[in-house]
Amino acid sequence: MKITSPIVGEVDVSADRILNFPAGLPGFEACRQFTLLHSEEVESPTLFVLQCLDDPEVAFNVTTPDVLGLNYEFSLNDDEVAALQLGNPDDASLLLIVSPGEPGEQPVRANVMAPLVINTATRRGLQKIIGKVDASVTLKAVA
Repeated sequence: MKITSPIVGEVDVSADRILNFPAGLPGFEACRQFTLLHSEEVESPTLFVLQCLDDPEVAFNVTTPDVLGLNYEFSLNDDEVAALQLGNPDDASLLLIVSPGEPGEQPVRANVMAPLVINTATRRGLQKIIGKVDASVTLKAVA
């Protein structure tokens, strides 16, 4: 599948690189198919673009929580496990949507209360809206 992204230009996306979000993302419910893109010039990228395939104008900068020194612990309910088709917890990966911070603040802002959960085996994902009661987010020292 070929798409033209306003961020990265024309990209050919193979079927095995498509992530399916059956419910879409909150506010972007019609956006159900995505792919992860990164700069080919970087050997070990830490910042990715979650590019929508349904609407190429929709893209999010994402990173893994560990890049920001964060450690997550939360539970998925039965409906979320079923939506992800998650049989093995080790297949679950997390991404955080990030955006530039305000001038004079931290250089990056991350949506820590709504991580993206992706089953790497089935390539299905969802955005988990968490609350203080349901989750623990700790900051690890980053050298």
